[in-house]
Amino acid sequence: MKHLLVAFDFSKNSIKTLEYAIMVANKTRAELSLVWVDSSNTPENVLNIDQELRIETKKLFDEIIPKYEPQLHCRKINIILRKGKIYSEVAMAAKMIDADLVFSGTHGVSGYEQYWIGSNAYRIVTHAPCPVITLRGDYEIKGGINKILLPLDSTPETRQKLPFTAQLAELFEAEIHLLLLYNSPIKVIRNRTKSYAEDAKRYLKENNIACVLAEMEADNIVSRIVQYAKESDVDIISIMTEQGSTSGSMFLGPYAQQLINNSVVPVLSLQSKLNE
Repeated sequence: MKHLLVAFDFSKNSIKTLEYAIMVANKTRAELSLVWVDSSNTPENVLNIDQELRIETKKLFDEIIPKYEPQLHCRKINIILRKGKIYSEVAMAAKMIDADLVFSGTHGVSGYEQYWIGSNAYRIVTHAPCPVITLRGDYEIKGGINKILLPLDSTPETRQKLPFTAQLAELFEAEIHLLLLYNSPIKVIRNRTKSYAEDAKRYLKENNIACVLAEMEADNIVSRIVQYAKESDVDIISIMTEQGSTSGSMFLGPYAQQLINNSVVPVLSLQSKLNE
């Protein structure tokens, strides 16, 4: 990984996200940038308002950067200011710097219009050109990633998250937990899931990555994943997120959104690619 990007809005949640991103940047020796987006709909003829807002924003960054930049090994924190729709501008910033990973908080401070992280987190996930890690403001950063939970379903797309997840595991010398969740009694579907799990085990073994294989019956997929994450003390959950790419996948659409919103540990979201 060469470049990490944090969606930043000065809320306590985005501060926690910055701290987590610094932990990852120090492990990967990647460059770190923060992107702030002016989403206000000011008329074009009221340019002084935009200018004043940017001046105030830069002053806030002048308070944040000296505090956190010393925690970043060997590099400085870059600042990107953009104007427009939050999720699209974060995505554009990620493309501009060729980011390998975007970080976003999942719950902003309700009642304050200037804090936009929470309401835009899922849109950032679905629009970003690269994987996204989301985390809650109340998450306690442990200083590393020791266990990664990778749920597997019966769709071909479920395997696409394995290479990037394995890369993350290798960087942190983490253990991957392959979780097979069965919500269908149909043997063909269950056997296909088991086959994907065996393929994943072989891949991880070939790359010298430790793994644990677990199986659970699940009427409620999301609650089972959250339950397993808590009981096994995992540090991050890796899921696929793109909506509409395939029918029947339990980790697309609302399942992904529920996990992003409700997981007590960070969630690594990767979009599926139909041509893979």
